[in-house]
Amino acid sequence: MKATALVAWNLRRLRVKCAISQEALAVDAGVDRSYVGRIERGVENPTVETLDRLAGALDVAVSEMLTVPKQGEKPPSTLRKGRKKK
Repeated sequence: MKATALVAWNLRRLRVKCAISQEALAVDAGVDRSYVGRIERGVENPTVETLDRLAGALDVAVSEMLTVPKQGEKPPSTLRKGRKKK
């Protein structure tokens, strides 16, 4: 798996696990929301500094962004669309 695909996989996995939207993650990490989306699609190649900021916003080690998925592991799901119920 290419590094950009690995980062894309793990960023979405961690974000969904934390139940945080792309927009909220972007605000917490100080990056643009569309940039987070492009990283998750594997279109962007983020800098180490950006990965560090995203990892900090997700409260994980930056090494989590490069974790290789287990054989046969399903791709990360997406969050439910629309506003969350309170």
